[in-house]
Amino acid sequence: MDPIKIDITILAPVDKVWKYFNEPEHITKWNFAHETWHCPSSENDVRVGGKFKTRMEAKDKSFGFDLEGTYDEVIPNAKIKYHLEDARSVEIIFDKIDENTTRVTEIFDPEKQNSVEMQRDGWYAILNNFHKYVENN
Repeated sequence: MDPIKIDITILAPVDKVWKYFNEPEHITKWNFAHETWHCPSSENDVRVGGKFKTRMEAKDKSFGFDLEGTYDEVIPNAKIKYHLEDARSVEIIFDKIDENTTRVTEIFDPEKQNSVEMQRDGWYAILNNFHKYVENN
């Protein structure tokens, strides 16, 4: 299956976008696809060979999962590449358009259980949540 690519433009400087994307105290505020979910915990060691672990769960406790991965490439304020526990690859590009505008592009391998459309919509909902969080904080 071909990788899925999504992007969003955020009205914020690239260093702020990078910080909010990678620091656990910010990740827990935006890393969920729907208001009925939340992100109760996040650990993140942003360096080559470093690992991350993010807990996502339904607020009613009906379902939850950990998203875990290992960093393969880290270029501060520019790019992150990592692989998930199931070996799928993810690349995130932070593109500084100007002093106050950053485009974030995510390219990720789809998993086989859910449709490509559902996965794109879910990842995009999280990215849009991130966009709103950065611009409003």
